Amino acid sequence: MDNDEDLPRRRADALAALASEDLDPLSVAELDQRIATLKAEIVRAEAKLEFARDHKASADALFRKP
Repeated sequence: MDNDEDLPRRRADALAALASEDLDPLSVAELDQRIATLKAEIVRAEAKLEFARDHKASADALFRKP
């Protein structure tokens, strides 16, 4: 039995699946909602990235040799 089936999927797989979805069957309203959701996710990811960079800079400053 292959134990890989029990492991969570990599996030890259979810992004690849999202990017490769067929958009043809979606209505204008569904496309608008999808775009709004993706824009909100970009804002969330950018905020996390800014926090991570600030946190790293703080840690680097704390442990920097004089």
